[in-house]
Amino acid sequence: MKLALAAVLVAFHLGLIFSGLVPNLISRPLHMALALPWVFLFTAKTPTSIWTGWPFMITGMAACGWVALNHATLIDQYGFLESSFQRVVAAALLITVLEAARRAISWPLPCVALLALTYGLWGQYIPGEFGHSGLPLDSFLGTLTIAEGGLWGSLTGVSVSVVAIFVILGAVLNSGEAGKGFMNLAASAAGRLNGGAAKVSVISSALFGSISGSASANVASTGAITLPAMTKLGYPKRLAAAVEAVASSGGQIMPPLMGAGAFVMVELTGMSYPSIMAAAILPAILYFLAVWVGINAHASVLDLKSLDAADQPTWRETIISTGFFMVPFGVLLWCMFVASYTPQYAATLAILTAALLLFADAALQIRPQQGLARLEEALVTAASQVAVIASIILCASIIIGVLSLTGLGVKITSLILSGAGGLLWPSLFLTALACLILGMEIPTTAAYVICVSVAGPALTQLGLEPLQSHLFVFWFALLSTITPPVCGAVFIAAGMIGENWLKVAASAMALGIGLYIIPLGMIANPALLKLTQEPVAAIAAFVQIGIGLSMVSYGLIGRPAAWKRVLLCTGGLLIIFIRPLLAA
Repeated sequence: MKLALAAVLVAFHLGLIFSGLVPNLISRPLHMALALPWVFLFTAKTPTSIWTGWPFMITGMAACGWVALNHATLIDQYGFLESSFQRVVAAALLITVLEAARRAISWPLPCVALLALTYGLWGQYIPGEFGHSGLPLDSFLGTLTIAEGGLWGSLTGVSVSVVAIFVILGAVLNSGEAGKGFMNLAASAAGRLNGGAAKVSVISSALFGSISGSASANVASTGAITLPAMTKLGYPKRLAAAVEAVASSGGQIMPPLMGAGAFVMVELTGMSYPSIMAAAILPAILYFLAVWVGINAHASVLDLKSLDAADQPTWRETIISTGFFMVPFGVLLWCMFVASYTPQYAATLAILTAALLLFADAALQIRPQQGLARLEEALVTAASQVAVIASIILCASIIIGVLSLTGLGVKITSLILSGAGGLLWPSLFLTALACLILGMEIPTTAAYVICVSVAGPALTQLGLEPLQSHLFVFWFALLSTITPPVCGAVFIAAGMIGENWLKVAASAMALGIGLYIIPLGMIANPALLKLTQEPVAAIAAFVQIGIGLSMVSYGLIGRPAAWKRVLLCTGGLLIIFIRPLLAA
């Protein structure tokens, strides 16, 4: 049954790309319905979870099916519930989404959504400017559940039509020889250098993360290979785990996937996907540059070794295995930038290409049985990952819907502006703090969506371009992957290698200093994000910030100590202050 449902889920999402316009109140509820078995049954860890999951799954799927079947009638209701039965359906949908998110990613995000619902229902009793005038129950619940707002809003549309497609692409690539290609290319490119094992982790995580978009998945997959290789060569455990955590976190800021953030950004900013990719690529490269420099600094202090010759792939192995992911990548890029297809259509063609390559092995022989086994693995992996992301986005959609209906987002924006005295940099600090706090509790994309919904307008009013404010918020929503007290990538890497997570976190924060500084560089040097409009200015900003970032990274980690303050101060001036002065 699992394989059959996985095939249905994948076929449904791919079929939407070729089927023309499907009403949103059909495609989006069915997207949720297909995700529910994976959340409630197939990922359940105990018999109790399975038995309690059945009622939620059946109720939720039935409610989704009812919305899809009655979409034509519901459109004419304009988000107003007209019967007791519809109120039951609305309540069932909201409760199912909250429970699905809880099972997928634990309590924090559903709790925030539940608080938002409570505010929407009873916020009129809150005195002062943070109360609202009250919303009719049928209108409030109906807008969230039977109209193209709330659960079936634009965020869910992104999950249906774009995110799911790229998740499927990543699952197909990682099920075949392409997964080995990431590691072989990284090992061939950097394995022979000082600190080679750590640099292999950086390159492989950048490549893998550009498709997976998940720091946790990145650590678990590439870390299974790179962590033993580093410890075998005598790397301190805290450093090995920190390298993997920091490198894997960078996957969420590396185009094309960016942890689904790029596609959500398209919807929220109204900008095209290629333009967001172009804006995000230079900051992402700077991040990995800072990590690379930090590894060099560690190598000079600790005498870190390169990979053993026996652990390095031959050039023939590298070229062949690299081809398994370069061919689908080439199809993806050609379709988007040459043929001008939509990202989802281009990704679908890349999926079909990658699926055919599953039937070939590293010896370039066709193995049908092996190909079918890989295809089965890809389908199951894709379905489970799509379900988790759907649970997150549906739950976040409740919050965004309530913010819109009650006007709370505007009120919080006003609070940020007044609290910062109408000044940009204090507003940035408050926004960064909010991103860090939210990111500790909920996934990066959800934290980004919530923060940018309430803080984005304030930053735009203070003079930032929309893309600047969105990328600033997105980067800082990622801080909690390596920043205590909640640092998911660090926890996983430390657990895999058997090291104290606090030691790993301390090393990770120094090695991943770019995550804290580059967003500030985007604000001080806006040309960094204008690679397509002002390429010369963008490259100049990239070089300047790169030099400053290298100084800061080496100053934090390297020796001698006498140069540390000079490097840190000079680097900071280059990144944040010097260019605005020259521009003035």
